[in-house]
Amino acid sequence: MITAGLAGAFLLGRGRPEGLALMEDTPAGAWRSFAAALVCLPAFLAIRLFAWAHLGMPPGGLARALAAELIGYTLAWTAFALISLPLAQSWGRGADWPRFIAAWNWTNIVQYLVLLLLAVPGALGFPASIAQLLTFGGLAYAVWLEWFVARHALRLDGGRAAILVGVDLALGLFLGGLIRTLSGG
Repeated sequence: MITAGLAGAFLLGRGRPEGLALMEDTPAGAWRSFAAALVCLPAFLAIRLFAWAHLGMPPGGLARALAAELIGYTLAWTAFALISLPLAQSWGRGADWPRFIAAWNWTNIVQYLVLLLLAVPGALGFPASIAQLLTFGGLAYAVWLEWFVARHALRLDGGRAAILVGVDLALGLFLGGLIRTLSGG
């Protein structure tokens, strides 16, 4: 399961839709793909620690900030899945949703690896302009990859795939505000 999910994710990460063939297409497979959240957790925490080291600790302190981030992390993984299902169903793509969510979950590993690698130069003290440019490039790649997965896994046109990405970005902005509030910042 993990091996196939990762292999499929790395194919999708290179723009190869045949990676979808390695994704489970059942509701049980979609559930199993949430194991990717555990695989991504160390990279997520490293990225947050890099940010706190560079920008300063949120006013609430490390324990409060970490608790808020973990709540947001959990909500982000689950809420998008719950929101995307009725959208897929309304577009007549409900049967494709398990494969989509499995691909979305597994490609998050690719996204986190890219974002982590691109965060390292900033953590090493590279000039802020270079670190910001690398971060922007990583985020652009993550948006493209999510769009690519939505388009191919759900067999959508580019506009509907963009709507799904927009929903995820809006959810991320909302959760970012919630996390800042919970962390005391």
